[in-house]
Amino acid sequence: MSQSKLSCTGPLWRWTASNGVSWHFITIDGDAGEEMSVTEAMRRLELGRKRGFRSLKVEATIGETTWQTSCFPNTSNDTSPGGDSDGWLLPIKAQVRKAEGIAEGDAAHVELELL
Repeated sequence: MSQSKLSCTGPLWRWTASNGVSWHFITIDGDAGEEMSVTEAMRRLELGRKRGFRSLKVEATIGETTWQTSCFPNTSNDTSPGGDSDGWLLPIKAQVRKAEGIAEGDAAHVELELL
């Protein structure tokens, strides 16, 4: 299976669960988000099943920091940044935020390789 390389720039935003635990994300939308949706659909058809939560494995790079994680389709109905029921959610762990000096509200450029 071929690997796709995508890029996107977007604001870092925080989602807080009802128990107070927070996660930080960047929404991958536009052409990159559409490519991810097409890739997920094609893989689902090829494999005859979907990965948990329809996730896609990715290698992500922000600045000098590269890590592997999974992106998830945005199914939110809220209007927070990235909460527009569109695109894909890329979780940004604390180690990456600290290494790259980014915080909630900062725009970050992300390079993605779909694995």
